[in-house]
Amino acid sequence: MQYNRKPVVGITQGDGNGIGYEVIIKALADSRILESFTPVIYGSSKIYGFYRKQIHDIEPADTNVISSAKDVHPKRINIVNCLPDNVYVEPGQATPESAKAAIRSLQAAVRDIKDGHIDVLVTAPINKRAMVSEGFGYTGHTEYLQKEFGCADVAMFMVSEQLRIGVVTGHIPLKDVAASLTKERILGKLRLMDKSLRRDFGIDAPKIAVLGLNPHCGDGGLLGDEEQSVILPAVQAAQAEGILAFGPYSPDGYFGMGHYGKFDATLAMYHDQGLAPFKALSFQDGVNFTAGLPIVRTSPDHGTAYELAGRDQADPHSMMCSIYTAIDILRSREDYDDLHAAADKR
Repeated sequence: MQYNRKPVVGITQGDGNGIGYEVIIKALADSRILESFTPVIYGSSKIYGFYRKQIHDIEPADTNVISSAKDVHPKRINIVNCLPDNVYVEPGQATPESAKAAIRSLQAAVRDIKDGHIDVLVTAPINKRAMVSEGFGYTGHTEYLQKEFGCADVAMFMVSEQLRIGVVTGHIPLKDVAASLTKERILGKLRLMDKSLRRDFGIDAPKIAVLGLNPHCGDGGLLGDEEQSVILPAVQAAQAEGILAFGPYSPDGYFGMGHYGKFDATLAMYHDQGLAPFKALSFQDGVNFTAGLPIVRTSPDHGTAYELAGRDQADPHSMMCSIYTAIDILRSREDYDDLHAAADKR
């Protein structure tokens, strides 16, 4: 697919009882965005209309209801009706119906991006527990997309203007983290991040900091030995491959003293080790990007926020950043691939 045209951005509705529709509608409120990209929402025009009535002081562009993204209107907000006509919403409630709708929305969008009808995928927040209860066999978008696209490995990559943080272990219990860390797994994430920083973010020689697992990086083995037995060997193996990896660093001092500003990205050992400081520093403009997929997928760095649903209080900034980050990555990939294709012909 050639991306020199205006990109088509697919946006899943996520959990229809959360703030997904509100942040989508607000993010698309300025009709001038249609000069930059064509939005396609996967969900229900009925639910869109319900939330549109709850939001004041905006005048989004006209909508175009379609059955597939192959029928998009370039000057409208397109809505792929992929939910039953009798769908209804209960703002603020986690229900089996909203979980099933989130699954259908995601499946429809993945079909369209596989068929080349949309260029990038932006996913609104879901309720993971509710979806698993309704037969969704994955702990999140990341794991589902990895399986759908047949990827041996992917990386959750949180990105913002201030910092980029990847994680070795994602949605697993904290008690299982240490046993899940291996030299090969850490090295695999470093390879993914290095490739993504080059191809997706246009950084020629990216520097990646690697965090330790234990307090004070194990304090010489007193508080654990994973730093010396697992993490450091992975860093050294990455360096032997030409990857500019450094560490391990103690997370408290690393973030507290602002050392993250000296690196292009940071690799954390587990979910909250990376996402807690990321959200503290970049909550409004934070974006969840899945590195390692053949397609571009981003998502806001917040959840369903049921307590705000239907109240016209949700902040759309992270959704807006997710859309524009996806487009930027798409363009960066095009430039990278074109440059390397030209070099190969020489």
